[in-house]
Amino acid sequence: MSECPCGSRRALGACCGPLVDDGVPAETAEQLMRSRYTAFVLGREDHLWRTWHPRTRPARVEAGDVEWTGLTILDVVSGGSDDRIGTVEFEARYVGPGGPAVLRERSVFERRGGRWTYLEGTVSPEGTVAPEGSAPPEGRGPLVS
Repeated sequence: MSECPCGSRRALGACCGPLVDDGVPAETAEQLMRSRYTAFVLGREDHLWRTWHPRTRPARVEAGDVEWTGLTILDVVSGGSDDRIGTVEFEARYVGPGGPAVLRERSVFERRGGRWTYLEGTVSPEGTVAPEGSAPPEGRGPLVS
């Protein structure tokens, strides 16, 4: 079994796999965040699309052309099974055309119809470390797109 890209150290099939592959709903905002990161790693745009709140979802969702190399959850505020809103701050490491970099984002999730959805995110400019002259990946993070 392969390890889940989200950093949980669990097998993909026992972690984000069922959410990404089978559409199993996330129980928490953090779980959805991790599954969206995994979808970016695996290029699963269908999962990114269906977990993005329709009010803020772009017409087309793309996984991008960077190699995601790691995820660190920095902070979680609410987003539990009884909450309606949750916030997850994370750092996602990647290698893009300009070399290795880190995307830091604070994402807001909202429960809609009993399912967690990604609503919006704020990229932290001081938390994004990229080689000079490069920018965060097109469409932003995993977590977002």
